[in-house]
Amino acid sequence: MKLVMAIVNDEDGNVVLSELNKNKFSVTKLATTGGFLKAGNMTLIIGTEDENVQKVIDIIKSKSKRRKQITASPMPIGASASFNPYPIEVEVGGVTIFVLDVDRFEKV
Repeated sequence: MKLVMAIVNDEDGNVVLSELNKNKFSVTKLATTGGFLKAGNMTLIIGTEDENVQKVIDIIKSKSKRRKQITASPMPIGASASFNPYPIEVEVGGVTIFVLDVDRFEKV
């Protein structure tokens, strides 16, 4: 048995969750926040048999997209109060997936 943890952008999260449920995968959803842009994420936890791991990953990848976003430039360390942030374009979204071995599983 495997535990698949996927950190998905909020914009894609509900679509990914729905598609996993349509394919009969049980999913636990956690609301999380990313560290870089302080943007909302959704962490999905899916327990599944080894032979279904690739199907779970394929579903997640097919419903998760990377996109461009404009944000303010970060203030450099040691910058004075007169520092003026400027807009920069960053790539956000996509998905980070972890697959872990499960020694024991119980549903009570």
